[in-house]
Amino acid sequence: MDTARGTAHIVNGLDYSVAAGQTVAVVGESGSGKSVSALALLGLLPGHARVSGTARFDGRDLVAMSEAELRSVRGNGIGMVFQDPMTSLNPVLTIGRQLTEGLLAHRAVGSKAAARERAAELLADVGLPDPRGVLAKHPHELSGGMRQRVVIAIALAGSPKLLIADEATTALDVTVQAQILDLVARLQDEHGTGVVWITHDLGVVAGIADRVLVMYGGRCVEDGSVDEVFDAPAHPYTRGLLGSLPSLAEPGADLVAIAGTPPPPTDLPPGCVFHPRCPVRGNPRCATEQPPLVPVGGTHRAATFYAEGAR
Repeated sequence: MDTARGTAHIVNGLDYSVAAGQTVAVVGESGSGKSVSALALLGLLPGHARVSGTARFDGRDLVAMSEAELRSVRGNGIGMVFQDPMTSLNPVLTIGRQLTEGLLAHRAVGSKAAARERAAELLADVGLPDPRGVLAKHPHELSGGMRQRVVIAIALAGSPKLLIADEATTALDVTVQAQILDLVARLQDEHGTGVVWITHDLGVVAGIADRVLVMYGGRCVEDGSVDEVFDAPAHPYTRGLLGSLPSLAEPGADLVAIAGTPPPPTDLPPGCVFHPRCPVRGNPRCATEQPPLVPVGGTHRAATFYAEGAR
């Protein structure tokens, strides 16, 4: 991406796959490239951004698609739940208008009456009481949890094969958060939808994900099954993230903070992007070489010279 301060490499060398019915969690601090990578898949980045590589969905390369082709995929093949429902919903249009618009655009129904009927069904599917009443309301008339359910209903309106949920439970209380997580899991079981869950909440990841991908400085620094990554984190950054979580098994134990702040994408350090903040020092390669993502056991991979088995 071109900026006033030069070219910013927001995401570098990201490589992962999502199977039908699988949940892949993408975690990391703000600015790590989680949301940008998802927006790049759907061609939703600003015009001055450049995307290279391939992103295959149903055998077709999303990166090579025209805008018209991408419009046929957005909502139909891939649904997305954006971070803030209050900003992703149009404040001047009713919920009914916003739901039926997508259904009609993708020809999921044949008439406005059928679209309205289907919209009410979707709102009922996501657990909203009085769905027909909700159709007549504007976003500001709903609670945060209700708006989030509406956004999920919109994302699911086209029966997508892949759902991307970007911080879908941020700023919700724990009760509503649990309801949203249960809802997505139920819909996933019923329809075999693959899910990419973008979050910084490792507690949520432990409860819903099959695999987890840890990002830092625009790169994947570790990935594997949830058990592999949580039970034996190989990268110092992942260990720092997990160490910052309070433990019920060790009440009163000190939390481990990661010193410093993530680097700006216009000024990434040479070598390992985490090297300036890394608590493990001593290997001179870290300051000059970018460690590759290599297997460290099972399906577990890490990009560090300190992981057991890394070369």
